Amino acid sequence: MSTSELPSRALPEEFDLRLPSGTVHAQRFGLREAPLVLCLPGLSANMKVFDFMGERLGGKHWQIVALDLRGRGRSDTTPSGTYGWKNHARDVFAAADALGAAQFSLIGQSMGAFITLQAAAIHASRIERAILIDACGDPDPAALPLIEAAVNRLGATYPSVEAYLELVQRIGTIRPWSNYWARYFRYELEPVEGGVRARSNRDAVLEDAAYPSRDNGVDCYALWQHLRMPVLLLRALQELMPGYGFIVSEQDRDRFAHTVAQARVVEVDANHYGINTAEASVAAIKEFLR
Repeated sequence: MSTSELPSRALPEEFDLRLPSGTVHAQRFGLREAPLVLCLPGLSANMKVFDFMGERLGGKHWQIVALDLRGRGRSDTTPSGTYGWKNHARDVFAAADALGAAQFSLIGQSMGAFITLQAAAIHASRIERAILIDACGDPDPAALPLIEAAVNRLGATYPSVEAYLELVQRIGTIRPWSNYWARYFRYELEPVEGGVRARSNRDAVLEDAAYPSRDNGVDCYALWQHLRMPVLLLRALQELMPGYGFIVSEQDRDRFAHTVAQARVVEVDANHYGINTAEASVAAIKEFLR
């Protein structure tokens, strides 16, 4: 189904939220009076990563609101020291307050899943349901070079939007490629002298990437104990790229299902990126939210 064929309630409405930490840009799929589901992107990602899901989930039953985390997309870039999972989690509650929701559900993809865990540690009673998309613990070491490469692209200038889209498709981490990903990167890129570059701020992303160091006392596994609400973990069945491992290992999949009492685990035949545009993901989330 093309965007033009979707009912008007499933088309996005973009707006800004003025939070204590700064301005956060957002987009809504669905009716404002419907129960709120906040969507949190990954490390260097933007809110458009949820377009596929938003079009299919938003409506009279759920108000799907995806956020550009600070330092990404069209949200404010704030000073050094203002990032990290805990600060983003505080933004989550401030966004819910601004939207008039005492309780809400969360969908977190990649780093957004860890922000969801951190939000549960802060105020679990406000979170009705939590959905973690392909993240819950340490990724396979083999996947780290590809994660680092995604960060290293930030700040670089590319000749044009089309040249950048061609490069991303050639790398092959995003599969299957679709117009949703073209939309995502067109939103991500901004014009600069000599071409275009990603809006995501490199320093903000690096600060967030360094946050989960156990040297700083942050342990994502310790955050599992705060998940007292129903939880859905979607795990990608395909490696990030062949030979580069998984973001959620089989060991963590089993450990999560055993440790978190109200957890449900669904595996989706896609990789870490393709899981966002898989009909199976939407079906699992829809059933879970119901």
